[in-house]
Amino acid sequence: MIDATKYFYLVFGLLAIVGGLIGFLKAKSRASLIAGSITGVILILSAVFIFRGQNNWGLLLGLLVSAALAGQFVPKVMLGRAPIHSIIMAVLSAASLILTIVSLTMK
Repeated sequence: MIDATKYFYLVFGLLAIVGGLIGFLKAKSRASLIAGSITGVILILSAVFIFRGQNNWGLLLGLLVSAALAGQFVPKVMLGRAPIHSIIMAVLSAASLILTIVSLTMK
């Protein structure tokens, strides 16, 4: 399961960076660019840690970022009328949390 998690972190990190860039280009949102870049880089770093055999560090970083993103986007979706990017980020962060928790318990 750890292999799936590291690849998920890579894809999720890239999508977070791209999403932040899109938010900046469409809405001139510097907050989106900064948050997307920071969370994306940390998720990619998490994958790099796992690729190098430092699973604990990678999973811990991935867990923290995934929880933060879920805390930001899941409530918006649950309240309804969330834009599509919030729904996508809520689903990705929830999936990342599940993968991370399963990877931690299967060690």
